[in-house]
Amino acid sequence: MDETVVRECTTIEEFDNCIDLQREAFGLPDIEISPRRHLIVSRQAGGWTLGAFVGNRMVGFVHHLAAVRDDNEIFGYSHMMAVARDYQNKGVGARLKWAQRERAMNEGRKYIKWTWDPMQARNAHFNLNRLGVLVESYGDNFYGTDYNADPDQAVDDLPGLQSDRLFANCSRGEEAAVQSKPVSAVAIPAEWSTLIRDDVEKARAEQVRVRDEFKQAFAEQLVCAGFERGQEQSRYLLYSRDSV
Repeated sequence: MDETVVRECTTIEEFDNCIDLQREAFGLPDIEISPRRHLIVSRQAGGWTLGAFVGNRMVGFVHHLAAVRDDNEIFGYSHMMAVARDYQNKGVGARLKWAQRERAMNEGRKYIKWTWDPMQARNAHFNLNRLGVLVESYGDNFYGTDYNADPDQAVDDLPGLQSDRLFANCSRGEEAAVQSKPVSAVAIPAEWSTLIRDDVEKARAEQVRVRDEFKQAFAEQLVCAGFERGQEQSRYLLYSRDSV
């Protein structure tokens, strides 16, 4: 297999490849796809897109924005990452995220932020266990009802669910280092996509339960810094703030 090379996307053709990868990886209608103009304009405003290439083929990308937080500090916001289906679970996503982190830190950024769906065990494992992020906040229905799950705008007959998200915090040189046992946990069901297809009402109830448990934990000043995968269910691990 050819070596995977990570470099910045700069051409119209490469940005169009990013659009194709969004369609393949996310399965969303075009109204939910970030267009070429978005990628080009963000590059002019301090952001960038890194592509993973095998030979001449782009097999993944990560899109990074410049953002501002308290005291006018510029930080990195990772808007999205997509990997071709035949290259998933082969380390491409990790290569992209580490390359993103290295470039952002070289630009003087001390902090990068991004989101993921809390019901997706694979993403949770990747972000918490491999990248070592911390989670301290939860976004209710962050993007609005997902188009690929809205009964009035269905794609492949998937029913409507809200787009809840966890916020990953990645600070310079600070992977989460847990000093004690977890004090609480939030369980998520196995085979989430199957549950949506087979019992959407139960899926909605599970989403609300997970939302409520996370928000209660964060209100109690707990932080999420680990994840356990299981056959029947998986668990987010929560710790006291002073132990991480």
